[in-house]
Amino acid sequence: MLRFGCSQLVIDRIDPLVNPGLAPSPHVHQIAGGDAFNTTMPHDTDISSLASCTTCSFSEDFSNYWTANLYFRARNGSYKRVPQAPVHSFGDLFNDDFTEKSRAGFVVYYVSEKPGDVTAFKPGFRMLVGDANKREKIGDGLKNQTCFRCYTGPNFEGDVMAPCADDELDFEGLPPKACPGGIRSNVLYPTCWDGKNLDSPDHKSHVAYPITGPHTFTALGTGGQCPESHPVRIPQLMLEIVWDTTAFNDPNDWPEDGSQPFVLSTGDTTGYGQHGDYVFGWKGDSLQRAMDGSCFGALCHALKSQSVEEAGKCGVPTRVDEDVNGWLDALPGNSMVSERK
Repeated sequence: MLRFGCSQLVIDRIDPLVNPGLAPSPHVHQIAGGDAFNTTMPHDTDISSLASCTTCSFSEDFSNYWTANLYFRARNGSYKRVPQAPVHSFGDLFNDDFTEKSRAGFVVYYVSEKPGDVTAFKPGFRMLVGDANKREKIGDGLKNQTCFRCYTGPNFEGDVMAPCADDELDFEGLPPKACPGGIRSNVLYPTCWDGKNLDSPDHKSHVAYPITGPHTFTALGTGGQCPESHPVRIPQLMLEIVWDTTAFNDPNDWPEDGSQPFVLSTGDTTGYGQHGDYVFGWKGDSLQRAMDGSCFGALCHALKSQSVEEAGKCGVPTRVDEDVNGWLDALPGNSMVSERK
């Protein structure tokens, strides 16, 4: 299992996967990873060959990871982007102080049940999990794919259990109550691939979740039977973000009806539209070597690492010139938010 930090590369309103070439795209994203990130990213080129640096602790990972941002909607209707907090590294368990020092970005997981169990992604591979337009729970929901953890303690406590597994702390949508220690987002990607297509029109059909057995990070890997249409096991990719909502816990600032005040940058007040994009960009066979080796956490002798200071030097210019951090009258690209019920 790899567990490592990727600092923030840029916050921008572009999306080369869903809205290639469009600037601005419909909503703001936070992006981490390699500096090849742009409004358009070629399908037929090894992304790692286009990048010169990365914000990730493993310096051979030039992949890009991005998600929607979280905003606070005050009682007066104005918006403020919620800052991020470092994700705990559990002391020496994961051999990682990069995440403790990162001011923003993600913690990234790549998991397999055992060495040799998975086939690493190939150059040109990309995928999407979640639906930015989803606003309500459907059927049993998709809590195994995306969830929010409500931190109950004052110092971002509550992250000692596997994500999307605790009925008391984890929510498919945004928590309906104040979370004293902040909110953690988890996005878990499919673990089965059709073995042929590096992408698909919806960026989802070429991958699938197992049809039997546990298939979330709770199982620490890629357990479960893959469907015949998608027989190739790929690493369990997961993104983890901690939102520091502690400055927004005053009920006097919340909506008068007491409903939760947070909204994703898509205009989603429910949280059901949480999603994550991924473009593969590991150098050469580095990811396969890591998944076949005895790597754990941020310690992997098969990979090259860099300091959080060095990673922090990597960045890309903002393509859309707009304010995304101050108090805003409307979300960037989303002038209207659904009425609360």
